[in-house]
Formats: sequence, C-alpha cells, structure tokens
Amino acid sequence: MSMKLSLNTWMYSSFPVWVPAYTLDETIKRIAGIGYDGIEIGAAAPHAYPAHLNKERRKEIKKLLDDSGIAVSSMLPAPGGGPGFNVASPLVEERQEAVDQYKKVIELCSDLGGPTVMYIAGWQIYGTPRIQAWNWSREALSKIAKTAADFGVMLVVEPTPTDSNLVESCDDAIEMMEQVGAKNVGLMFDTQHAYYRNEVPTDYVYRMDKDLRHVHLSEFGRLPPGAGRGDFVGLVAALRKIEYKGYLTMEIGFNRRDVEPDLVARQAYDYLKPLVSKK
Repeated sequence: MSMKLSLNTWMYSSFPVWVPAYTLDETIKRIAGIGYDGIEIGAAAPHAYPAHLNKERRKEIKKLLDDSGIAVSSMLPAPGGGPGFNVASPLVEERQEAVDQYKKVIELCSDLGGPTVMYIAGWQIYGTPRIQAWNWSREALSKIAKTAADFGVMLVVEPTPTDSNLVESCDDAIEMMEQVGAKNVGLMFDTQHAYYRNEVPTDYVYRMDKDLRHVHLSEFGRLPPGAGRGDFVGLVAALRKIEYKGYLTMEIGFNRRDVEPDLVARQAYDYLKPLVSKK
C-alpha cells in the first residue's frame, strides 16, 4: 500500500499571514480536487478554531469531507499571537489556557474523524531556566495525553527549531516522548526544521523509527518538495524501509503573501505522487 498524501491548510487560511485566505469549505474542495488523500486542518480562524464550531457546524464539515472523498489526517494548534498558548509560559494562566485549548483541538479532531494532533512543546521565555520550561511542557503533555486517550487521538511531538527554542532536535523530541511515557504519544518531524539545523531528514526517520507517526514535508523556506535541494526520493525510500504507515503532509507556502495556494499544492502533489506510488 502506497503512503498517503495530505496538505496542511495554513496556506489557505489567515494564519500566520493574513492573505490569501479562503473558507474551510472552499479549502476542502480545492485540496480534494487536486487529489490529496488527507487534509491537515489548522485550529485557527477562519477555518477551525474550536470555540467557533458548534456541533451542527462540525457535522456539516464532516459531511463535506466525506462527500469530497478526503479524510482529516491530523490537526495542529495555532500557538503564538494574542493568547500565546505557550505550554512552557511563566504565566500559569497561559499554561492552563494552552492545555485547555489542546483539549478542545483534540475533541474537534475526533469529531472530524482525525487520528492525530501535533504537540508543539512551547518556548522558553527569558528569565525562565530551561529545565523549568521543559518540566512545564512535559507536565502539560502528560495532562493533554490523558484527554487524547479518551478520544482515541495520537499526540505527536514535533521538533520546531525554526520557530522555538525548547524541543529543537530529534533527540529533544524523543526525550520528551520517553519522559511522558504514554502509549498515545509518538513523534513527528518536519523537513523544514531539519534543514534549518543543517541536518539530514532520513536521519530523523531512522532515529524515530517505530515511534514516527506523522511527517511534514517542505523544502527549506516552505517551498513545495521538488523545488529546492531536498532529497525526497531518499526520504520516501527511508520511510519504506521502516514500514511507515502514516501521512506525508505538505506544510508549505504559508509564510508569505506572494503565493498561489492551488499552484503550490498541485506542484507538491505532482512531484510526490509518483514517488509514493512506486512499488
């Protein structure tokens, strides 16, 4: 069975760059029309901020997904901005609100039929010792994992050195996962972040091995795979070797205004589809 391809919705939403922006309904139709198997929905307005979606609206979205023949591969929170949602914040109120927001995202993901939610471990604020920020994040993940287990959702720890300073490497992510020790906490990585550290993505594949549950693909600078220096042929081969069964999700094109989302989504799909379809 070939690996499935998914596309992250940031490029079609208002996070973190405000335009171009489309409704979630329009985004689902476009991504499905290109041929993607899955859609990774960002938990931000105007797409899927949990507090904005009542039960009826969630059922409407699920029906549209089913009718469009596309599945929710995963969801991820939208850290930063006004509320912050930093699980490693020195503000106890922010840490608590971040945990609560994760729980809401998990419930929404479950309602839409999604199996996976990303865990962004937060960031160390000046004046907070790293070990303290780490412990706060670990405690938050432990709490969130219990809720995720109730909904049958897998949490995946992502190293994010391009954007944060706490879980920056493959080893950091493995350490966080092992310290929490929950069956529904696994790992993921994003090729963009590996390139930022001048590391080789296939090394992440072999190090994470059976704990690797999700992958984000992009060239450095959030270009679509095939438009830069990345060895995605080698990466797909490595994933086959470890018998990876998860989605390959494009997280591309969302860091700038001068992008045509459909074009970038199609470029990534057209490049990756033949690679993952090879026997």
